[in-house]
Amino acid sequence: MDIRTPAALALLVLPLLGACASTSETYPSRTATEQLLVARAADRAVEGLTLPIPQGTRVFVDDAYFRAENAPYAVSAVRAALSEAGYALASSKGEAEAVLELRAGALSLEQMRRVFGVPEMRIPINDSFNVVSMPELSVYSRRDRVGVAEFSGFLYEPKSGAPLGAVIPMTGEFRIRSHKLLMIVAWGQQSIDPGERDPGDSWREF
Repeated sequence: MDIRTPAALALLVLPLLGACASTSETYPSRTATEQLLVARAADRAVEGLTLPIPQGTRVFVDDAYFRAENAPYAVSAVRAALSEAGYALASSKGEAEAVLELRAGALSLEQMRRVFGVPEMRIPINDSFNVVSMPELSVYSRRDRVGVAEFSGFLYEPKSGAPLGAVIPMTGEFRIRSHKLLMIVAWGQQSIDPGERDPGDSWREF
């Protein structure tokens, strides 16, 4: 076959074009499981939320001072809980009979690891601060990943600023636990599914 013909050139070029194809991935600061842990903790924190004002009162949720990662989700969870409790949601302070000013105590992830054996260590080897990493050598280890949510707030009358009461801290946790034996055999819940309300028994999850 004459490689100078258009058909022959196309056969030579097409494999090269295929070899140049690539895909890219994004690397967020938190995994989907970590984000869902915090979201489920926020859902649990607002379960049964009530305010020291009559049901049906028009309430504006002020999140100007609510600063935390995943804050929009938590604020929406508070609004949903108030709606379910029978309060009317106002779109602005001018339309509200009461303002609920929210503040975040915690809305994040906590990780704990317990090791029966020698944990992973970094050991300095000279005066230049060079270190060598030693791998974990354990008989048994347990890992907990816990979403933690705590927020509170206070109520006031929007026109006069008169206090109407306070909301005690709302707290919630959502935990998944996994186990590892001899650094090889792993069991327990490794991830969380969207919408999951109960993480189950980690000793029976395989």
